Amino acid sequence: MQDSVAVTDQPKYQQLIETVLTGIEQGTLSLGQQLPSINELATTQGVAKVTVAKAYEDLRQRGIVRSQHGKGFYVASTNVRTSLNVLVIFDTLNAYKETLYDSLKAALPEDATLSVFFHHYDSAVFDTLIRNNLGRFNAYVLMPHFDSDVSEIVALVPPEKLLLLDQTIPTLSGDFSAVYQDFEEDIFNALSAAFDRLQHYQRLTLVLSKDRFQYVPASLQAGFNRFGQIHDFPVRIVDTYSADLVKEGEAFLLFADRDLVSFLKDIDQLKLELGKQVGLLSYDDTPMKEILAGGISVISTDFALMGKTAGQLLADRQRDKVANPGGLTLRNSL
Repeated sequence: MQDSVAVTDQPKYQQLIETVLTGIEQGTLSLGQQLPSINELATTQGVAKVTVAKAYEDLRQRGIVRSQHGKGFYVASTNVRTSLNVLVIFDTLNAYKETLYDSLKAALPEDATLSVFFHHYDSAVFDTLIRNNLGRFNAYVLMPHFDSDVSEIVALVPPEKLLLLDQTIPTLSGDFSAVYQDFEEDIFNALSAAFDRLQHYQRLTLVLSKDRFQYVPASLQAGFNRFGQIHDFPVRIVDTYSADLVKEGEAFLLFADRDLVSFLKDIDQLKLELGKQVGLLSYDDTPMKEILAGGISVISTDFALMGKTAGQLLADRQRDKVANPGGLTLRNSL
């Protein structure tokens, strides 16, 4: 039993109990296996002997551990699987997040419970949500959409209970799970696939929508710029959308739905034909975009699959890092 006690608000003896239960669930502790002695565990975990004794006694009363006089403690039962109690922290609520959540929930056992919160790109809120809920859940599904490094706060979550969603944190160590997008490669490959249509336009503009609190990963911007360099195609990145950006012969990649609506209103006022005189790509597909304005071309990952994969990892108590597939769907807007 090598796992260290996590930094949480739980009593130390309860943390020790969960360490044993997690070890049994994950197969690192097998039926009949001897556990560390009270003295040994107290030393390695930096806790009092009475705390270890209390944890072992609790486990003994549950029938999970048996004691043998003069020899120590042994795993007496591996039937310890508990219902999943999952904390989910998304960035913000939107249409594709609903698809992701519904798929995640559907892949979990019926007795699983989910508590959902939103950080709205505020790292202080994210920090508070994690600290206030340490030790209260047996799985933590986090969407770390931040320009700053949040690895220090995320590292407080035991890696065996952690699943990062949509993107990873390069500076975070540990054997945690993740179902993520490879933003740089996905956008480069998607734009390359759309190159024949993009050549009908003079330039492609990516709008970051910073005034909309829209998160656009730096790696995605790198892939966007790499596309322009490799294909020798004019590209630019602007912070915010405004009507004066819209000109005949230009194409746009928009992230915020409100920018998408404003863009459609603006081209209607200018009497510009979408997909002919101006081009439009949107990021993250939703059912609305299939029919809006005759069909909006999108670059998107498969959010239903992302939720399903995450749910299966949690349900099976498995740890893995899985790149979720993304791609291009061409419709009439480009």
